[in-house]
Amino acid sequence: MQRRHLLLTLAASGWPFAHAQPDADIAPLLKAGNCVLMLRHAQTVPGIGDPPGFRLEQCSTQRNLSEDGLAQARKIGQWFNSRKLEPSAVRSSAWCRCKDTAEAAFGRFTVLPALGSTFEAQDQRSDDRKSLVSLLGSIPKGRFEVWVTHQVNIAAFTGISPAMGEAVLVGGDGRPAGRATLAG
Repeated sequence: MQRRHLLLTLAASGWPFAHAQPDADIAPLLKAGNCVLMLRHAQTVPGIGDPPGFRLEQCSTQRNLSEDGLAQARKIGQWFNSRKLEPSAVRSSAWCRCKDTAEAAFGRFTVLPALGSTFEAQDQRSDDRKSLVSLLGSIPKGRFEVWVTHQVNIAAFTGISPAMGEAVLVGGDGRPAGRATLAG
């Protein structure tokens, strides 16, 4: 059912391969490129946001991935590997739960400040969005990137509020093209 919903959403957006069968995979869309997969970090320990007084440079002060979250991130990496999909770049928020998701799934990442949590800094969203739209527009056909970030950022950028470990596919025009669960 989720794939059918994804394909209907893709068809409505005019995304390439939107005519694919309902059981089709999003892999062809990623291979077509000129897109980004905005991935919400994997499952964390319970909570919302970060504890009071957290420090970005010290993971022990933040809300981090749970053991299930680490397993979920590894499954996401397996999903990409089994389809022979290699992102041209993996970019992450500086928060440890995002970096740990990127590392467990892809074994690499670069921190992109515009992907940092805006949970407490909503006035920063407009500048970050401009930066992300510009970067997204520079991704050529045949290439895609994965951006590991936070629910609040993905929702502000796409209007879609993903669950932990869920991703939103965004076309080169900055419009959401669908939602995907990659870890089963």
